[in-house]
Amino acid sequence: MNSVERVKAAVAFQPPDRVPVIAQVFGHAAMLARVPLSDYIRDGELLARCQLQALQYYDYDAVFALMDVNVETEAAGSVLTYRSNQYPFVRSYALADGANPDNLSIPDPWQAGRMPELLKAARILRREVGDDVLVIGCVLGPMTLATQLLGIETTLYQAIDEPEQFARLLDFAVAVITRFGIAQIEAGAHLPIVFDPSASPEVIPASFYREWVLPRLEQIFTAFKQAGSAVNWLHTAGPVTPILPFYPQAGVELANIDFSVHPLDAMRTLPRTSLNGNIKSLSFIEATPEEIADEASRLLSLFADRGGFVLSSGCEIPPESKPENIAAMVFAARQDR
Repeated sequence: MNSVERVKAAVAFQPPDRVPVIAQVFGHAAMLARVPLSDYIRDGELLARCQLQALQYYDYDAVFALMDVNVETEAAGSVLTYRSNQYPFVRSYALADGANPDNLSIPDPWQAGRMPELLKAARILRREVGDDVLVIGCVLGPMTLATQLLGIETTLYQAIDEPEQFARLLDFAVAVITRFGIAQIEAGAHLPIVFDPSASPEVIPASFYREWVLPRLEQIFTAFKQAGSAVNWLHTAGPVTPILPFYPQAGVELANIDFSVHPLDAMRTLPRTSLNGNIKSLSFIEATPEEIADEASRLLSLFADRGGFVLSSGCEIPPESKPENIAAMVFAARQDR
């Protein structure tokens, strides 16, 4: 099996030749290539080259056309501060002072901000790996994009004090996400991962999630599937156990679980949803290769009878991670047959 076939088999609960391993290597690819992170996240060709070098070095099952969590908000009008070897942050929000989202235009992914560079990366990666290795793009989830347009504190107050305006903000976010995600598929990504950390129960309660986020995620995933997405993959970091029951209705086919979620709880709640995770991201900096290998082996054993599993970190592998630790995770999956 090649990587795409392997991941699709795992998601369909069919036996792959081995458990797929997807190291969530984003900015680490720049560090591995000794390229400034600030260049990596602004140059699609450079990003693709670094991802391909990391793929060759580690030999895992996916590459990522992914920059950072500020691509959409910058394209919509937010102003960022860039730093040499760190991800940028929002200096000025597009909807500062609670401005009406109706006054914003949905950015054109082929022209706005860094979106065209991300699409360029997806196109290059797909051209180079074809259908042998999974090419994964990225969009923010609706709650996270809302907070990136308005600021998290202001967004939460708006949800309470001005629910109609908040609904319009989320609907604008859905329009941006859908257009950008479909453009990534058209550019060559097999799928865009939906990254929605602001929807974590650490930020909003499960009842809020059910009312505001769930129907919009369902809309997004339906649109992506119709556009040809290979897998509907949702990544929400943190202790997401309270919202896992909503994932099937949203259309989630592959659910990322962070280290704070016990795999057995996720398996019980989502018996027919594939899971990926959940080695603690910080461990790739702090642990030894032997400890990473032991944790990977434990997860592989835990899911051996169930299937429907992709070995991965619980969240992004930090840029400054030890290469030998990432290699240890990949090697554990390759030894498990």
